[in-house]
Amino acid sequence: MNTSVSRPVSRHRAALALTLALAACALPALLQAQEPTAAPVAPPEKPHYRIPKISAPIKVDGVLDDAAWNEALRIDVNNEFDPGRNVPAPVTTIAYLAYDEDNLYAGFRANAPDPEEIRAHLTDRDAAFKDDFVGLIIDTFNDERRGYELFVNPLGVQMDLSLNELTQPEEDTAWDAIWDAAGRIDAEGYVVEMAVPFSSLRFQRTDGEQTWGIGPFRSHKRSLRSQIASTFMAPDNDCFVCQAPKVTGFEGVKPGRNLEIDPTATGQRTDRRIPFPEGDFQNGDEKGELGLTARWGITPNLTLSGAINPDFSQIEADAVELDVNTQFALFFPEKRPFFLEGSDFFQTPFSAVYTRTVAEPTWGAKLSGKEGKNAVGFFVAQDDRTNLLLPGDQFSRTASLPHLRTTDAAARYRRDLGASSTIGLITTHREGGDYFNTVAGVDGRWQPKPSEIFNLQALGSRTEYPDGLAATYNLPLGRLEGSALLANYAHNSRNWSWNAGWEKVDDAFRADLGFVPKVGYELTNAGIERTWWADRKTWYTSVSFGGARSQTDAESGTVLERTTEAYVRLRGPWQSTYLIDQGWRHRFWNGVTFRERFTYVSADLRPSGSLGLSVSATVGDTIDFDHTRPGDLLRLRPAVSYNFGRHLQASLDHDLQRVKVDGGELLELNVTQLKTVYQFNIRTFLRAIVQYTDLTFDPVLFTAAPVPAEDRHLFSQLLFSYKINPTTVLFLGYSDNQYGGEDADGRILDLTRTDRTLFFKIGYALVL
Repeated sequence: MNTSVSRPVSRHRAALALTLALAACALPALLQAQEPTAAPVAPPEKPHYRIPKISAPIKVDGVLDDAAWNEALRIDVNNEFDPGRNVPAPVTTIAYLAYDEDNLYAGFRANAPDPEEIRAHLTDRDAAFKDDFVGLIIDTFNDERRGYELFVNPLGVQMDLSLNELTQPEEDTAWDAIWDAAGRIDAEGYVVEMAVPFSSLRFQRTDGEQTWGIGPFRSHKRSLRSQIASTFMAPDNDCFVCQAPKVTGFEGVKPGRNLEIDPTATGQRTDRRIPFPEGDFQNGDEKGELGLTARWGITPNLTLSGAINPDFSQIEADAVELDVNTQFALFFPEKRPFFLEGSDFFQTPFSAVYTRTVAEPTWGAKLSGKEGKNAVGFFVAQDDRTNLLLPGDQFSRTASLPHLRTTDAAARYRRDLGASSTIGLITTHREGGDYFNTVAGVDGRWQPKPSEIFNLQALGSRTEYPDGLAATYNLPLGRLEGSALLANYAHNSRNWSWNAGWEKVDDAFRADLGFVPKVGYELTNAGIERTWWADRKTWYTSVSFGGARSQTDAESGTVLERTTEAYVRLRGPWQSTYLIDQGWRHRFWNGVTFRERFTYVSADLRPSGSLGLSVSATVGDTIDFDHTRPGDLLRLRPAVSYNFGRHLQASLDHDLQRVKVDGGELLELNVTQLKTVYQFNIRTFLRAIVQYTDLTFDPVLFTAAPVPAEDRHLFSQLLFSYKINPTTVLFLGYSDNQYGGEDADGRILDLTRTDRTLFFKIGYALVL
């Protein structure tokens, strides 16, 4: 029989009152200060340029003194599209474009009235987005769907991303190319030069002229962040690659053979204290491994990758996530280069492909690319360790079959329809011994105009678990067959956004090569948001009010969760964002429906180019899942980062989670991380990371299972990195772990080192 538990609400009234008060205070001002309403203006014709071919290469040194720049195409970059939309930029920028047989060249003169305020720091590759920067957004196939983003900060730090307007997220920093860049600050602002080899890009092979979309871009950061383009941006269309200017030329350029061979050598030794904690350290075996990864551009559009004994290592550990008192498995992003390449081809509304399930592969192969309107992706790998996610409607569990070798494969096909719509097919298969899982389905995206998007997906699965695993986890024997269906709609414009969605996933559905931690449910949801934009004379940038409602039902008809939220978001000076979110929720757990109220607040700001501050807090009702009883939750997450000059950066963040129940404090979990990086130059850095975790329980209140009163863990890592390019690298590192707290005999242990590891990695990129 279901029962209902209610909680007092008085402590939430203050937060709700604050939300309403802020709305009441802000509304009159924003109604007066919002951008003037004007009759719709037809967008100007998209610019179309011709890029000249130069006879002599340009030296990339951050100085626009090569004679070839006098022949280059000149483009003024002077249109701010965020936060203002199609207003004069606060700074002037000139972009120059040219090419020869081997490279696309770009130069930028980024003027600044206050050069001493330019935000620029030496960082690792892809880590300078908080600085000022300039660059290009390039659509080499001129299909206004996918492209490349190549950015450079004032000191020459490179940032490159792949861009796909059909997926979420649209930008992916995992894509890395080999190209040259240099930057230099002077009395007028800063200068950037870029040389991008055509062999690093994918484009059609032809002897005649080509037309590409190329959009020069500048990000200017002071108290506000101004995003500046060279062309008009439609008010209800945030697709940059769709609106980039067209550039014709490139006659006779070739993408090259596109063959890259990346041998790697890795080694490590781990020493352990045996027995713990009284024993001495025992030297571990020295392990070395050679690997080889190769990438071949079969055509300018299709890339084949293969790996034998591949380097799937990660140099940086996952961010610590609090997984105490949670229902469902946590998601961790993929970081391994082999799986990251072309990963956007496998993205669909349901996460049918999640490559971190491939835990210990011994070999792999991948094909990805696009020919005309057809995009394809395929990979296959052999995994020596089978990790499984066992989903349910109220919780998920994980299992591992370390002695079961599986062959894992995924295939994807997508066809472009019209200007920005698609239809696609996807299938995955995982098999080993007496276990297999197969998923297949179809998906579609219809975008009748830039602000309207409809998504549909239907998947079916067949699964059979080993009898031993089924018995251990109380799983059904024999073959499981299930389906997953999804439909959603979203409207996104500058002032209004709204969405509605529906999902239905059978209890027997499994996507073992994907990430679907919840099954046996039907979900409906909807949300709406209104934004008012201020003019430059107003102290804030924008104010948004919104709300959302969702309901999740079990297959039996039980309401698993019903949530209603209302929020206000304010954007202001110091690149700041403030959010207050008030929510009401019903959750069903273990036969009981809990009524909850919660408040979420957050603030994120950069008072200067060196200092970043953020904090978020959640207070409200929660569930003690181990004992099926109501609780009070406090979660607090402050963070600070600071740049000490150009070279040294430090960040400190903390995560606190506290749960109280009748009788006292059930648990408290604290995770603190300190990270410091000294960047010697663009290629070289030394990084130190310390992570401290402290988990305490009240054994009197926690009766579901024996738990230690305290569990502490300290992880530290020191890493030296030298990178000539993304794959020609040297890493040298040391890490160790320390443990303290209450042991099985009830003794309290001080922090004591349990293990220590020395490791290295050498990689080399041979491009042919």
